[in-house]
Amino acid sequence: MEADAYCPEVMKQLSAVQGLLEGASRIMLRRHLETCVATAMQQGRTAEIVDELMETLKFDKHVFRPPQVTEPDLPAAGAPGQDGPDRVEGAPGGVAMAGRGENGHG
Repeated sequence: MEADAYCPEVMKQLSAVQGLLEGASRIMLRRHLETCVATAMQQGRTAEIVDELMETLKFDKHVFRPPQVTEPDLPAAGAPGQDGPDRVEGAPGGVAMAGRGENGHG
């Protein structure tokens, strides 16, 4: 880098390089899934290949660290999707249980 380079310009260049690397990573993942993973699953090595993928993907910040939700993006109190009397606490999006008996079956 040049000593007199303007910081925001350097940051833009770094961001562009990061974007290219992320794109290349997605291409490699797709090819791996379509070839190596598919073959391993056909050979009955599903657990092995899933473990390998989980180990590899732990380094991908987009897979295991979803974007943070800021306050303006949070739903208003009582908005659809929030846990309430007819929702299962802790379920993604609060799974509706309306019309179900005590054991969860209709």
